[in-house]
Amino acid sequence: MAPAHAAEAAPTAVAATMTTATAAPTDASHYDTGLAGVNQAQNLLFKDMLWWSLGIFGLVILSIRIIDIVWSKLRHVSAMSQPASGQGYWQRAQWSHMPWIKKFLTYAPIWGKRHNREIKVSSALNIGTLPTRLQLLVLAFYLGSNIVYMLILDYDQTSPWATLAELRGRSGTLAAVNMVPLIIFAGRNNPLIRLLRISFDTYNLLHRWLGRIVMVESVVHTVAWAVVQVNAGGWSSVSYKIIHDRFIASGTIGTVCFIILVVISLSPLRHAFYETFLVTHILLALIIFISVWVHCATSAVHGGLPQLTWMIAIVLLWMSERLARVILQAYRSWSGHDWPDAIVEAMPGECSRVTIHLPRFVDVQPGTHAYLRFLEVNPWESHPFSIAWVKHTPISDNIIPMTAKEARQTSEQRPFAMEDDSPTSLTGFNAVKNGHLLRTSVSFVIGAQTGFTRKLYNRACDSGAQSITLKALVEGPYAGHHSLDSYGHAVLVAGATGITHQLSYLRHLIEGYADGTVATRRVTLVWIVRDYEALEWIRPWMDEILRLPFRHEVLQIRIFVTRPKNPAQLSSTASRSIQMFPGRPNIPVLLRKEVSEQVGAMCVTVCGPGALADDVRFAVRDVLNEGTVVDFIEESFTW
Repeated sequence: MAPAHAAEAAPTAVAATMTTATAAPTDASHYDTGLAGVNQAQNLLFKDMLWWSLGIFGLVILSIRIIDIVWSKLRHVSAMSQPASGQGYWQRAQWSHMPWIKKFLTYAPIWGKRHNREIKVSSALNIGTLPTRLQLLVLAFYLGSNIVYMLILDYDQTSPWATLAELRGRSGTLAAVNMVPLIIFAGRNNPLIRLLRISFDTYNLLHRWLGRIVMVESVVHTVAWAVVQVNAGGWSSVSYKIIHDRFIASGTIGTVCFIILVVISLSPLRHAFYETFLVTHILLALIIFISVWVHCATSAVHGGLPQLTWMIAIVLLWMSERLARVILQAYRSWSGHDWPDAIVEAMPGECSRVTIHLPRFVDVQPGTHAYLRFLEVNPWESHPFSIAWVKHTPISDNIIPMTAKEARQTSEQRPFAMEDDSPTSLTGFNAVKNGHLLRTSVSFVIGAQTGFTRKLYNRACDSGAQSITLKALVEGPYAGHHSLDSYGHAVLVAGATGITHQLSYLRHLIEGYADGTVATRRVTLVWIVRDYEALEWIRPWMDEILRLPFRHEVLQIRIFVTRPKNPAQLSSTASRSIQMFPGRPNIPVLLRKEVSEQVGAMCVTVCGPGALADDVRFAVRDVLNEGTVVDFIEESFTW
């Protein structure tokens, strides 16, 4: 917040401070402090309008989500008892306008097909991603409303200083108003994520733009005060108040910190120094909270500014969300005497396979992720990773982790276990689960990039052992609000370590097919990897999936190796349901083939690099021309 007197009076004081244009003083010193010229009633009106616009938008999204949930449930109940040939009704769009809305609004990038692919200036520098058209419309509407509210001033006043005082109050009020959703959207435990089924990635986008809006409004707030102050007492009076006046000093500190925070949050700097950015971001946020609180509380207005109650709410929201993270980590991880063990294995292709044995049962839904913190590797950092595999084990049992050597005991002449392998027995699983005698192990595949992930991989490599044991904390699981159970046809596309997100759905859908609890009759997994060795990342889990009952009736796997060292090895490992190809897939052709064989409603999900996600999005939009029901879900962690 800036240091001026934004919205500096209670509504009862407005009449006493507002004067007519003809009687208003023209001396700048009359408007450099206090409430002269501030239109408090209009400030509070626009505050209500901003919050109501957010509330109404949220209610519209909630209504749409409720309709979507009811429709999906109806489709699920209707289709799960039907064979593939009996789901034709759900294959065609029941509302003729829906394919058009998906193609040109909800799934559409601003132009072309670029959305999640980063805009690279050089190999080491990028300037972020582009929003979708719907996201752009929401941002444009909200930004436009802020601009309009800030510029609706009384320009007929005889003194320009009175107009600047009104601008000072308006911009300060709007900045404080926008800090409330700014803090709410930043939280991982934001209840709106599950309520509205909007991903944290989208809220993170809104959070960044709200931060920029608040920064601009704070700067306008400061400049409007400074211009009047310079004309009232010169630059010496400005510097004197910044140093000696607690009200002005606290506001100035808040504005400067906001500027620094927005600058370091720009994509090139954020990506280049991400670990430093995380720590600096939190410290600057704390300074801003304290500064704005002091700014509002030390106002000359009796009882402080009205924004003081908003700041109290903001700080409580921020502290509650942070406390929720600590509690969630402790509950998931602490066993009463120690933190859980994480078994870390260095895998081919510069990846770490991590299995964490939690002390209690955790119900992990498909498509979830968790934040990991290793007490011996950058303990101040936590990063999100998709949960690839979940295993529930009786607490009394000793858990013996599978090493890389044991995982390779299966034949290296085939990618995974074949059709003739015996199925895994799950007898007694439900009884143990119902007795609450289980503990849960969660597994991840973490690519070694820079910073934290690189240090983790190097530590596993440098140990010289097949695996190392570290102490870890797990926060989550998060997300998992996308259910594929009502779709007759699921296409799961993964790039590199994005396979971890799809494995959880793969296992769930095949088990659901065997149990008759899902509508899914066809699942196609498309996985793009750099080399053949990447199959080692998930070999033990994929072997278990391929042993599931009836999986050969529903599952097709297409693996594309972009840089095969021995192309002949790919053809020699093919089977009836697992095919491997050299090179990159033609996503539009592949998806058109799936649509030509579509069973009921289809869902296409993708998790992988931004360029792959954009290709899949483009292919989905292309097939929507045919009026078929194809839904698109993208899992991404933009930072």
